[in-house]
Amino acid sequence: MSVFETYQEELEKHEFMMGTCRGRLAVTLDILTDALTLVGMHGVYCHSNRFPNKPKMDIEQILKNLEDGKELVLSVMEEIKKR
Repeated sequence: MSVFETYQEELEKHEFMMGTCRGRLAVTLDILTDALTLVGMHGVYCHSNRFPNKPKMDIEQILKNLEDGKELVLSVMEEIKKR
């Protein structure tokens, strides 16, 4: 199933409110936020043996990449809004 089918209702709602580009980016942010939540929950249960108070390094890297992606998407949305 395509992403456009999976998130059809959300895409339609956000594209109507914000336009096609910003609406799709808004849905992308929602998807990234959901992924961050899931990875964060996984990090609670998956700890490093060397550092028991921190999640494993791969979880930390995934979280960082998702957060960086969100930051880039937000910057694009702001650029589009200015135009």
